[in-house]
Amino acid sequence: MESNPAPTASLVIIGNEVLSGRTKDANLAYLGAQLAEMGIRMMEVRIVPDIEANIVEAVNALRARYSYVFTTGGIGPTHDDITSACIAAAFGVKLIRHPDAMAVLAAHYAATGAEFNDARKKMAEVPEGATLVENPVSKAPGFRIGNVYVFAGIPRIMQAMFDSVRGELATGAPIASRTVSCRLGEGTLAQGLGAIQARHPDIDIGSYPYFAGGGFGVSLVLRGDEAALDTAAEEVRGLIRSLGGEPVEGEPVKEAAAK
Repeated sequence: MESNPAPTASLVIIGNEVLSGRTKDANLAYLGAQLAEMGIRMMEVRIVPDIEANIVEAVNALRARYSYVFTTGGIGPTHDDITSACIAAAFGVKLIRHPDAMAVLAAHYAATGAEFNDARKKMAEVPEGATLVENPVSKAPGFRIGNVYVFAGIPRIMQAMFDSVRGELATGAPIASRTVSCRLGEGTLAQGLGAIQARHPDIDIGSYPYFAGGGFGVSLVLRGDEAALDTAAEEVRGLIRSLGGEPVEGEPVKEAAAK
């Protein structure tokens, strides 16, 4: 019996403020790590401006290619929060005010004493047919339609939204990792490392040079199924030793920077 392929994911980060550098995105690191633990491979990330055509194109391209698409940003009450309308356009459906979202927001603003004005009612708008995603932090919900999950851009809220849907995501074998570092150069390691990669096509092997502690080195990061990692990692250690280097477990860059 053939095993099902591991589920895959992509992320669309929406907002001019991210592209301008004003806002430093923190959602990718969180989402990538959480998905890896669930055996869902993050395959692609796009950062797009608050322009409908760009958002629609990105979402439609990625939802056809991967198991899941996550979006962050652009679901607030202001004029540049256009994500919900863009997702509706991508799916070819109407944008509606979801009655459950309206009820949640009305109760929230009544409790806080703030006016539930038209701008705030905008946060209840979702594509027709979408399912709400709970927001326990600030109440304005995200939503899911098809394989697309739409989250807020504020990290704390995005994380809470993700927690509320993680149980419905198909999972695979957790994606584990090993890091082996050394003071050899990439050029010295390249041929042997390529041979190890060829022998282990199901393991992702990345080479990341660094400069720390007064010298150059490289961190070799292996990612994949836990059972196959140990063999590949031991081959990497053997390669380093054969070339006159000393393998070091983990990332020495941070250790050197802390001294």
